[in-house]
Amino acid sequence: MSRKIISTPDAPAAIGTYSQAVQVGDTIYMSGQIGLDPVSMQMVEGIDAQIVRVFDNLKAVATAAGASLNDAVKLNIYLTDLANFAKVNETMAKYFAQPFPARAAVGVKELPRGALVEADAILVIG
Repeated sequence: MSRKIISTPDAPAAIGTYSQAVQVGDTIYMSGQIGLDPVSMQMVEGIDAQIVRVFDNLKAVATAAGASLNDAVKLNIYLTDLANFAKVNETMAKYFAQPFPARAAVGVKELPRGALVEADAILVIG
């Protein structure tokens, strides 16, 4: 199977040696997204805004791949403070329909650019 690189200006440009997403067959592997505004490439302020921006960025990459977040089968969330997990749940419910994807939530010491939250996903289409 061949790999197809997914890229969109509606999500932050890669700030390292990675692609926004890679599609192999019917599976789309999405790189982690943090709360960067795709236009300014600056971090949005506060945990609530960062959570929304993370899901907006994931949604933009999914759309560029011809998919949606409802095609997600696995989601990984990384938080610098697990006390914000309830906020992630509340916001996630606005972006995903039931049945929800499998998910892991991991507390981490720090994230790139001082982000408070990061998420990546695997989507299956078709």
